[in-house]
Amino acid sequence: MRNKEGLRYPSIDNLLTKIDSKYKLAYASAKRAKKIKEDDYTSVDPYCSKPVGIALEEILQDKIDIEFEEKK
Repeated sequence: MRNKEGLRYPSIDNLLTKIDSKYKLAYASAKRAKKIKEDDYTSVDPYCSKPVGIALEEILQDKIDIEFEEKK
C-alpha cells in the first residue's frame, strides 16, 4: 500500500535517530531518491509513493550505508 497523502511517514524524529542532522538527512535522501528514480529499484517494499519518501524509508530501515566526510 502506498501513501498518497504526502510526507508524513516516516517520522522526522525516527529518522534523526539514524542521521544526526536534518540537513544531512535531506542531502542523503535527495541523492538516494535520484538513484531510485534513475534505476527504478528500491530495497524496501515502499509505503510511500515518491522517490524521496522511499529513500527515507530505506534510511530508516538501515537498508543503505551513508558516510559523510568530517569537516577539517
